[in-house]
Amino acid sequence: MKEVKKTGGGNKTTFKVYMQNYWQLYLMLVIPVIYMILLRYKPMLGAIIAFKKFNIFAGIWESPWIGFAHFKEAFSSRDFWNALKNTLILNLGDLILGFPMPVLLAVFLFEIKNIGIRKATQTILYLPNFLSWVIIAGIITQLFSTSGLVNEIFRKAGMGEVNFLSSPFIWRFVYWFSGIWHDAGYSLIIYLAALTATDPSLGEAAYIDGATRLQRIWHVTIPQIRPTISTLLIMQLGKMVSIDFDRPYMMGNTLVKSASDVISTYVYSIGLQAARFDFATAVGLFQSVVGIILVLSVNKISKKMGEGGIM
Repeated sequence: MKEVKKTGGGNKTTFKVYMQNYWQLYLMLVIPVIYMILLRYKPMLGAIIAFKKFNIFAGIWESPWIGFAHFKEAFSSRDFWNALKNTLILNLGDLILGFPMPVLLAVFLFEIKNIGIRKATQTILYLPNFLSWVIIAGIITQLFSTSGLVNEIFRKAGMGEVNFLSSPFIWRFVYWFSGIWHDAGYSLIIYLAALTATDPSLGEAAYIDGATRLQRIWHVTIPQIRPTISTLLIMQLGKMVSIDFDRPYMMGNTLVKSASDVISTYVYSIGLQAARFDFATAVGLFQSVVGIILVLSVNKISKKMGEGGIM
């Protein structure tokens, strides 16, 4: 990179000279900034229909204002609260069962000294991340349906069949463990990158002092990646009231609707299928506001506990 030309004012560099030296860097930002403005921020103006009785012929700006009527309707709907409850339950299960798994896998792989085995295992664990939930839902159906492979094994072993996909309680565990299988590899890459930046001399010093492997992992290795764990935890907690559409929709069915009907599927069925775009926007806006509040709150708590936070 070019050296910054300095003016007669000592260490001060004029804006003009600075831009002459670094204009290429700012030019690289033009396309991402345009993308964010046109495709991310401009569509946010459409959120105003959450406070209007939207008419597709009148358009966004000419549709009449109705204030918080859509929010009142949502909050008075039993289906909305059921969808919100299911969203929280499924996300809480993902957090409790799914969040620690990549950390444990990363530490386990980091302790393996054979680079070939480590890379092969890392690749195998990351591969499910490339599969869509359409494919995964098909695999799960083939494995866990009443005529699937798992129940066939149970029957041959003299055991009764288990209603994995028709019992709401058991279906939740199938949902959670399928999420672990699909998503663990992505977080695993992040934690392994953080582990490679740790100071190995600390572990060697603990080994000399007589610490066992588990003690070194718990008191030396994990504390060094605590900022990374804290950041990912904050991001996941911020998604507690939002959930992807494809995963519960593809894995759910009418028999487990009481457990699989979440906010995203509720918006799809009530808001979009019935062409109630204004109502769907109101529910989505509620999710976004609560998500922002959660992220800011958890970030503040994290900072008070001595962690860096995300902002």
